[in-house]
Amino acid sequence: MSSTEELDKEFQDAVDRVNAYTDPFPADVLLSLYAYYKKATNSYSKPNSKKAIINAFKTNALFQVKNISENEAKRQYIDLANHYFLYGK
Repeated sequence: MSSTEELDKEFQDAVDRVNAYTDPFPADVLLSLYAYYKKATNSYSKPNSKKAIINAFKTNALFQVKNISENEAKRQYIDLANHYFLYGK
């Protein structure tokens, strides 16, 4: 398995763990996960919350990751998820 395939699998595993988690994440962690996921999957659809303030926070989070690569975003997502699940809140 290539390193890209390994990264993709590790990223998908992290996404699955985050999606299966039922407790609420702290807002800052959730925004970072959102931004890294969007960057990693090259999905730049406009945030579509019904609340303008949430859209503003999401847009800001995306702006903060604009200069990293998709693979770096995957690594950051994985690291953040692992750190959160290891150390909790």
